[in-house]
Amino acid sequence: MAADSLRRAARESVSGLPRAFWWLWTSTLVNRLGAFVATFMTLYLTLDRGYSASFAGLVVALHGLGGVVSSLVAGVMTDRLGRRPTLLAAQASTAFSVALLGFMEHPAAIAAVALLVGMTSNASRPAVAAMMADIVRPEDRVRAFALNYWAINLGFAISATAAGLIAEYSYLAGFLGEAALTLACAVLVYVKLPESRPERGTAAGSGASPDKGGTGAETEPEIGLGTVLRDGRFMGVVGLSFLISLIFTQGSVGLPVAMGTAGFSPGDYGLVIAVNGLLIVALQIPVTRLIEHRDPQKLLVVSALLAGYGFALTAFAGPVWAYALTVCVWTLAEIVNSPTQMGLVVRLSPVHGRGRYQGVYTMSWSVAALVAPLMAGFMIDRWGANWLWAATGVLGTGAAVGYWLLMRNLPTEATDSAPAASGGPATTTPRTQEPLPAAPN
Repeated sequence: MAADSLRRAARESVSGLPRAFWWLWTSTLVNRLGAFVATFMTLYLTLDRGYSASFAGLVVALHGLGGVVSSLVAGVMTDRLGRRPTLLAAQASTAFSVALLGFMEHPAAIAAVALLVGMTSNASRPAVAAMMADIVRPEDRVRAFALNYWAINLGFAISATAAGLIAEYSYLAGFLGEAALTLACAVLVYVKLPESRPERGTAAGSGASPDKGGTGAETEPEIGLGTVLRDGRFMGVVGLSFLISLIFTQGSVGLPVAMGTAGFSPGDYGLVIAVNGLLIVALQIPVTRLIEHRDPQKLLVVSALLAGYGFALTAFAGPVWAYALTVCVWTLAEIVNSPTQMGLVVRLSPVHGRGRYQGVYTMSWSVAALVAPLMAGFMIDRWGANWLWAATGVLGTGAAVGYWLLMRNLPTEATDSAPAASGGPATTTPRTQEPLPAAPN
């Protein structure tokens, strides 16, 4: 009976999603199977090259700076050129730049190419998120984002363990492996994924009346970056996303440096951080089934607190298993936060501005990738790792309060879409914004 229930739950979790979504999901999985640079950059610089934590933080911060720039540019490209061309350009250039980074010797060259890697690797994010919103029905989006996040972490769980062992013998092999798999993603996108950008139509309900010579509709207004930046509620979500990502980024920045200074090997860190991916693989789908129809305000508040205090517990960790236990706490926060927040971003984004809105949202993670390593390197070198973990508790509390205040009277999604079964572009129908009642508990 239990086995039948599990099979039924699994079928319900994956059913009803278009074929194009699954090709996009597969490209995500392949890409994350090669994840190496973002996870092991700090260990590569501090242990293999002998640089200080501050220099490692500077290089990783430049990687984040590249993401800040490319997030906005890629968001505009996603809306203007299309999702597919943006993905192809981003993944092909990422493969080249990651391979190049593995051969850099001079500190300045390492820093410059790390900036380039940050620009190229982050350029695909707005296109992936916009394409997913295009091809998946609104009622399935939280589930779709959860499944995509599950793929990210399935690949990460495998790659973190393998890359930790590879790093003990050859960091260059890790760089080249990531480049090869990223190039495979570009080929997959080219062969299997159709363009999904919705055609620009008209906005109903705002045009001239037909009896006065009008058509009853007018052309939809252009959406620029200024439109996004003036959207107060959305920018509030972006700000809170920055705080949350500043916390989560410490899993790949502060945690490896802290473990390295405590005498642990890259393999030890690889095993500990792999717990994060393995738990998401095991729990993301069942937890999403429990939360997808619940109040997003409560979910985001709870996830912010779990993230902040989960990392704060690292201050009390000693043996490897204790570090793994703290990872379990903040991993639960990730499982809840990621699909809930991504669903919220799509709800607040107009259909023909999804690329730009996703670009600005992605920028919050990129800015955090810029700030987090600087913060971690400075605090660890100056005061020790325990101050860093205390700071994450403060950030988590602040984010929880922010979500509680921002999401009162949350409006419904401004536009709806009904993707074709084949995963083609959606047809858009305007919806009236009304207060959203709290979801049942």
